[in-house]
Amino acid sequence: MKKILIVDDSKVIRMVARKIVQELDFETLEAADGQQALDACRDEMPDAVLLDWNMPVMSGIEYLKELRLLPGGETPVVLFCTTENDIEHIHEAMAAGANEYIMKPFDSEIIQAKFSQVGLI
Repeated sequence: MKKILIVDDSKVIRMVARKIVQELDFETLEAADGQQALDACRDEMPDAVLLDWNMPVMSGIEYLKELRLLPGGETPVVLFCTTENDIEHIHEAMAAGANEYIMKPFDSEIIQAKFSQVGLI
């Protein structure tokens, strides 16, 4: 079973995302900020990361840059899931190593489509 790390400072968003990805047969891990996510990846590298941009302690973009420097950090598929929808943010995310970009709010259909695009399902 593939493992996905859901990184968002909103408990509600994590809960909704967890429900959606578990229905797609993923095992889930959660983190409330980028630092918690980085620590989790040092313990066990996930197959994919669903990542918020704006979080306390360490933002999503800071986390992504650090993740890609870790041993094995180049392998997880990273999907930004954020309200930041301007082209500058999207370019910055992709340049830092994101695989795809999902706009909030999202639903099961959007998640499934993006996961299919990046080869997770």
